[in-house]
Amino acid sequence: MDAQFGPTRGIGGSSCFKINPAYSDTVGYAAGNKVLLASSTNNYSRGKQLAASDIQNIVSGAITSRALPKDANGLSYVLTASDVAETSGFCTHYCGWHTSSTIGGTDIRFAFVGNPDRCPSACEMQTVSPNGGSGADAMASIMMHEASEAVTDLDLNAWYDSSGNESADQCAWKFGPVTGTLGHGAYNQTFGTYNWLIQMEWENSREGRLRKNPGRQVL
Repeated sequence: MDAQFGPTRGIGGSSCFKINPAYSDTVGYAAGNKVLLASSTNNYSRGKQLAASDIQNIVSGAITSRALPKDANGLSYVLTASDVAETSGFCTHYCGWHTSSTIGGTDIRFAFVGNPDRCPSACEMQTVSPNGGSGADAMASIMMHEASEAVTDLDLNAWYDSSGNESADQCAWKFGPVTGTLGHGAYNQTFGTYNWLIQMEWENSREGRLRKNPGRQVL
């Protein structure tokens, strides 16, 4: 695991995301460390009770309307407000997930990250957070978790250990050295002028795939 995070404007090019190029495909092409951002707003188009199928439909609708690009190299997040439930297991079995599907003839990767304010004891490391928004601050770490797994296991058929855990699962809920005290606005990463508490990431280049971490909680 690597917790040597440093100041940067975003996760692209950051030391934490730079861990992902240690993972490569079967012909040796490494994962990238460049991240660009596009965003779109969806105002409860499918209500406040979302099934897993609704997540894909939201992504598909945004791509069809060109609110988001149809990018085979991208990752589309569905991020929900705290009054929205995701009924296939959010808060009880996971805090987020990622997958892929063919949308408009293109293999699209997408992820769901719910607002942890719905279940702080399950999905928030600290309710007093660096930026004063416990739900959004906690979502940042889960988003990093899903982004790292999407990069290293694009279509759920690439990197995972012998127990079926993906790269970010190896360090779930592990944050390494922090500034401050956990539970009281602690952080370990700075993007621009904002501080964040982001989970550590597994370094495959140091035989991470051979190590075990029993008892971890999978995001």
